[in-house]
Amino acid sequence: MTGQHRTPVTLVGLGSMGTALAGAFLDAGHPTTVWNRTAAKAAPLVSRGAVHARTAKEAVAASPLIVTCLTTYENTIEALEPAAAELRGRALVTLNSGSPAGARGMAAWADGHGARYLGGAVKNVPAAVGAEDTLLYYGGDGGVFEEFAPTLRVLGGDTVYLGADADLAALYEMAVGGTLLPALVGFFQGAAAMQARGLTADSMVRFTVKWFEMINSILPGLADEIDRGDYSKPASSVNLFLAGAGHDAELAREANLDMEWHKPFHDLLQRAADAGHGDHSISALTEVLKNRNRDRAA
Repeated sequence: MTGQHRTPVTLVGLGSMGTALAGAFLDAGHPTTVWNRTAAKAAPLVSRGAVHARTAKEAVAASPLIVTCLTTYENTIEALEPAAAELRGRALVTLNSGSPAGARGMAAWADGHGARYLGGAVKNVPAAVGAEDTLLYYGGDGGVFEEFAPTLRVLGGDTVYLGADADLAALYEMAVGGTLLPALVGFFQGAAAMQARGLTADSMVRFTVKWFEMINSILPGLADEIDRGDYSKPASSVNLFLAGAGHDAELAREANLDMEWHKPFHDLLQRAADAGHGDHSISALTEVLKNRNRDRAA
């Protein structure tokens, strides 16, 4: 992408994220072809200058760079199957959810049809697409990343190449994404507790953000403990967290909350203590998590 030239791009899949991705390409001046099974979803993008392909085959044939944003790898293969012959020699970038195994299957399918494959993930919401601090990361064909990095970077300024393994983005996506649902459910539980006292969920937002900032600040230290396998100098021990389980039960009774979702966490803490980690850093839970299948077999 040099001077006035902008790489033509095809975007397959026009849900909220796919529409945002296509919009970012259009805003950056890239000739953009779009395709979606529900054709009506293309209309707002066509009004902004996108070309609406009638078929997936026509969409793939339109550009050297094909970006897909469908729900799963299986959905992606299903959508692209009629256009498989057109993929040969083209760069295929997938931005969808799925497991590392799913990404490896997707890469094998793409390779079997002669496509150059790069698996990616968007680590933000649709409204943040195109922002300087929006993170996207990719794994797979390094040549594809090098050739199209300036084009991909219009989707987010924090664009990272993880390495040649096609499943790396899916691996990081699941590893990092594992924090999302517990954090959100914790917030929802807090909101329910506030409302039980006649207070608003909004009243706790500022304090929750501060709490997340604190968690932010301790992650490097916890990661270092895990990487070194040394949990002997805890800022917060497993036993300290285990002692808090009783407080959870008290709050559940007082605010009439369903807090059964805590039970697996309490069980994990107890298993860690039983394994001799009671006085170790809370990061020692990592050892219990990765030994789960071995312990069950025993």
